[in-house]
Amino acid sequence: MKNNRRLCLKALALLPFAGTLPAMAEEEGLEAIRKRGRLRVAVYNDFPPYAMAGGKGIDADIARAIAAKLGVSAEIVGYNAGEDMNDDLRNMVWKGHYLGTLPSDVMMHVPVDEHLARANDKVRIFGTYHRETLAMARNPERVPKAPVGSAAVALEVFTREKIGVEGTSLADSFLLSVMNGRLRENVVHFKTVAEAAQAMAEGKVSAVLAQRAELEDAIKGQTGVVLDATKFGELKLDSWPLGMAVKVEDAALAEALGSAIADLKRDGTIASIFKNHGITYLAS
Repeated sequence: MKNNRRLCLKALALLPFAGTLPAMAEEEGLEAIRKRGRLRVAVYNDFPPYAMAGGKGIDADIARAIAAKLGVSAEIVGYNAGEDMNDDLRNMVWKGHYLGTLPSDVMMHVPVDEHLARANDKVRIFGTYHRETLAMARNPERVPKAPVGSAAVALEVFTREKIGVEGTSLADSFLLSVMNGRLRENVVHFKTVAEAAQAMAEGKVSAVLAQRAELEDAIKGQTGVVLDATKFGELKLDSWPLGMAVKVEDAALAEALGSAIADLKRDGTIASIFKNHGITYLAS
């Protein structure tokens, strides 16, 4: 699906997160946005529950709420994922795609991480609005215990049972490497979390490990499934803050967007948007 985000998370798994905003510089982007009356917002294509066709999804709804705070409308623009997060920041924020797609004013769903920010000095990353985390959906008859603690104990069942993951994801990388690779033969790869969840419903795998929001969305309507938070001692990164990115020179825009997000978190709007989509909101 969005291999760039997965690769980014795998790389960040060994690094600490930080939510600080770099020193701001002067810019004129905010004034131009208010003059045209429209905020152009980048979201990922085909990424439920965050963004779907027709401008639907959590990120799209948050974008509209932010735009309303600025007194403008939101233009939701879907982009295909590049090879990695660096490509996405270039295509969606500061340069545009070589095929001709223009960059947007702001990009949603960016990991708020100091190392990612340092590697991309043409953008400003800020405005945390949610904390994403890994979770496991399981058939309790085949996987009776919640996946917490040492992987050697918590995941031992998958030396016998099959577990589904989205390919090139953090979950995929972790399961293939943990326990000296003992689980490799029972890790089944799928193009999307939704396909993995469908395979669990059909009994082809006994569990799915994935990002919680995607997993919650994928198992809607399934009965007899247990969803657990995961906590493995061997996994250094099991949650990460999501925020936004703008061009580094767009200081006034970053300040206005950050203020809007803070207001929307404070008045419960962000939590309500997640609830409306049937997804657990984790404040960050």
